[in-house]
Amino acid sequence: MSHSCFIALISLFAAFFVFLQANTLPAEEKTLVETSKNGEKSQVTIVQFSIEGGIGPAQVELTDNVLRQAADIGAQFVVLELDTPGGLVASMRDIVKTMLNSSIPVLVWVGPSGSRAASAGVFIVAASAFAGMAPQTTMGAASPVGAGGENIDPTMSKKVVNDLVSLVRTIAARHDRNLNWYEDAVRNSTTITSERAATARVVEVVAPSIQDFLIQAGKHGINGVAGKTYFSQEQINLIQYTPTFRYRVLSWLIDPQVAYLLVLAGIACLFIEFTHAGAMIPGIIGALSLLLGLYAMSILPTNIAGLLLILFSIVLFALEINITSYGLLSVGGVAALLIGSLILFPEEGGHMALPVSLVLGTTGSIALIMGGATYLAAKALRKKPASGIEAMIGSPAEVSTWQGKKGRIFAYGTLWNAVVDPEKHPDGIDLPKGSKVIVKAVHDLTVTIDKE
Repeated sequence: MSHSCFIALISLFAAFFVFLQANTLPAEEKTLVETSKNGEKSQVTIVQFSIEGGIGPAQVELTDNVLRQAADIGAQFVVLELDTPGGLVASMRDIVKTMLNSSIPVLVWVGPSGSRAASAGVFIVAASAFAGMAPQTTMGAASPVGAGGENIDPTMSKKVVNDLVSLVRTIAARHDRNLNWYEDAVRNSTTITSERAATARVVEVVAPSIQDFLIQAGKHGINGVAGKTYFSQEQINLIQYTPTFRYRVLSWLIDPQVAYLLVLAGIACLFIEFTHAGAMIPGIIGALSLLLGLYAMSILPTNIAGLLLILFSIVLFALEINITSYGLLSVGGVAALLIGSLILFPEEGGHMALPVSLVLGTTGSIALIMGGATYLAAKALRKKPASGIEAMIGSPAEVSTWQGKKGRIFAYGTLWNAVVDPEKHPDGIDLPKGSKVIVKAVHDLTVTIDKE
């Protein structure tokens, strides 16, 4: 064999060896959850929980509790069913931080159909170990806004947007998702449908149900601490997390309609308490309702101008008690209440957060309640006293003894010292015993009288 043939054989053998090594060594570490010691397939325990509504402190606490319980029972994964319009940036960051630092991968499914992952929800999806959406769902519109739903100052907005873009790109890059779309969702409030999201690598899959989502996740494989884990449908052991009573109450509060009704009920009850001092029960109920409603509005995107108009309507109703406006102040109060209710929450996707029917019905009811309270309070203030010294003014009396400018009269079963008005009767008047007179004033247990 010639020297050149020998070299060619060695080169061919080396190339074959390299090819064999490249096709036998895995590109990444894989974990296949396959069988248990007795030969049966091992179960993959997955804890499921849901977030429906705004993102706030209650949802942060919920996520912490779910991951803690999952660790206690030895679950391999946690799956979140998400439907949110967004919420507080601080709460979103806490949830994302918890997900990223958890030893248990968190899967996120935006569903069921008709749901959305807007604003803060975009970051939660980006932070997930595996993401999916149900058909007819949307995601996006993650541009930051002020606490009242208004635009942020341009200089501050630039800082906030850049900070959030940096965050969303970082967490989306962990799972090789479409960084450009996530950035565009923050900078330009871009939205995307479920079908396009899967095609554009915004999420991994489109799944009509959470069960189908988990089946696809098992086939696709989920990255975790031990590498990529695969599992089959038969191995899934889905455990539904039951939220605490505390969380259910807090979640119920974070609803625009509930918050709106609580604030109006609180204001109405406090108004009744102020106009009917001593009732106590309306004051207690009103304070609790108002505080709970304001807590919810601190999380929801609330228009401060709308809230101020509602408070202004209360001022107008209160002025109606002491000022005779022939109903003009009450009409102004109803108008302020109606307009404030209509603009209290910003529109979302072209739809009002509060239905017009709810606003009209509630405004009418509150106007009747507060108008009635105003009428009763004004009537009580203007009504002639029925007892006490003030009740004597304008009442008839009978002269017991009289001499010139003073004497004694009999009124309300009691003898009173009496005088006449010195400016009207400088020389006094002649009043025989038994004469009928009218009480004009009372001062220091002495009454001023005049002839009938």
